[in-house]
Amino acid sequence: MGIVGMRQNSESIILGVTGGIGSGKSTVSSILKELGAVVIDADVISREVVEPGKMALDELTQEFGKDILDDWGQLNRKELAARVFNDANKLRILNSIVHKYVVQKIQQNVEEQLLKQTKIIVIDAPIPIKNGFLDLCDEVWTVFAQMEIRVERIMKRNGMTYQEAVSRIKSQISDEEYLSIANKVINNDDDVTTLRQEVESQFKKLLR
Repeated sequence: MGIVGMRQNSESIILGVTGGIGSGKSTVSSILKELGAVVIDADVISREVVEPGKMALDELTQEFGKDILDDWGQLNRKELAARVFNDANKLRILNSIVHKYVVQKIQQNVEEQLLKQTKIIVIDAPIPIKNGFLDLCDEVWTVFAQMEIRVERIMKRNGMTYQEAVSRIKSQISDEEYLSIANKVINNDDDVTTLRQEVESQFKKLLR
């Protein structure tokens, strides 16, 4: 039947949650999960699809060579990152391979939840790709925080220097792009309590 056909017979709401590193996107998804939503995490899926024996890993080794694997046959992420760093074409190839399998898995998970008549299905995706995210979502929330706040969070959480944190933020799509796709902007400049209140308020509106 496919997702389109299944949606015609379903009251499920598919909510997309996105935002740049340090914005608090994962915290928003965690709160939504506590409120009863089922969360499909694109980051988790992107790690699963490159596990040993998976087709994505086979494609990556064909493209970048077997020395991107460690001694146990698992993906050496640091080695692969070094290969694509500062090479836009290689990064594009890497993303196209991984995204293809991530999208397939997201769609499978959404179909499973539609069959279960899950009320709120959340797709948590750091990169708001068109297929497998924007085309599936009834509504998109962009989680937003000011640059300096994000930098401070990344430094504390990831042990990065100030410049490393800034570089990581700038390697992603711009705030303007994130905001342009948002049906709602969830501001996360304050503490977790304030964020939770906002998420709970917006969640109640969804249920109406």
